[in-house]
Amino acid sequence: MEFTELIDLASERLGGSVLSANDDFFASKDNLIKANSPVFVEGKYTDRGKWMDGWESRRRRTPGYDWCLIRLGLPGLIRGVIVDTSFFRGNYPEQCSIDCASVEPLTTVDDLVNAEDLWAELLPRSDLLGDFQNSFAIQTHERATHLRLKIYPDGGVARLRVFGEVIPDWKRIIAHGQLDLAAVEHGGRVLSCSDMFFGNRHNLIMPGRALDMSDGWETKRRRGPGHDWVIIKLGCPGQIDRVEVDTSWFKGNFPESCSLEAANIGVSQETDTAQWQPLLARTQLQAHTRHLFEREIEELGPVSHVRFNIFPDGGVSRLRLYGRPFIAF
Repeated sequence: MEFTELIDLASERLGGSVLSANDDFFASKDNLIKANSPVFVEGKYTDRGKWMDGWESRRRRTPGYDWCLIRLGLPGLIRGVIVDTSFFRGNYPEQCSIDCASVEPLTTVDDLVNAEDLWAELLPRSDLLGDFQNSFAIQTHERATHLRLKIYPDGGVARLRVFGEVIPDWKRIIAHGQLDLAAVEHGGRVLSCSDMFFGNRHNLIMPGRALDMSDGWETKRRRGPGHDWVIIKLGCPGQIDRVEVDTSWFKGNFPESCSLEAANIGVSQETDTAQWQPLLARTQLQAHTRHLFEREIEELGPVSHVRFNIFPDGGVSRLRLYGRPFIAF
């Protein structure tokens, strides 16, 4: 799987935040993790210079580098980053590096700035191109909560995307009893789907309610036989007791019906060889509605993966799979 198919752990929508930077004279550090793609506006200036959609420091006249601290929205294993210098052509950094830290939630910004022993190298000093999505694959076995982006010697970066696998703090989470086993914040992952022409499959398990129709999973109009589907790996195996299928915002393009199947798949087993069992029989859906199912859910015991089928096609904003986690510490 390409690392860009994973979740952007630094995303604002997941709670990511740019905590501090040594300099953001020309353009705000907060732009680094904005969800939208960067833009360029010809002729737009501020009292500090050309308006740029990114983080841009002033021209450095002494040795060193500029830096920015980012708290990930969700902690996890980082598998790749994109350092996007879009529209920075004569003012992009020559190189960058990235350090990572794994710290407690209440660690202060001062601690992160001043305690060098908290940090470990994630990406060594690497060359950058201007006006380009600089892509770097990363292999690490260390869970990260914070990043430190360094740029050499100065300049502008439009966006930083940090793709990886969510690693929740299960000892904290499990104390709350039943939870959404598919939620991205609990380590759920949408592994694959039949189609996502209009809306990304990952939207199904994002936090909160959908903002509009673009914030869901939506397939193209099916013109032949069959149906659309997604396969979700739960954050940890568990018994699913309650399901929510939310078609909010999908009014003329919601699926006619849906069903759910589940399986307990071993670490080395592929999903296409799984023994899928019915979890929710094919059930009619309504437009712009939060459908709640409890009595209709089959008791299957612990499962690790779910296949969500929609008939024949359409859009669903969120899927919640509530249950009891089975996890050993």
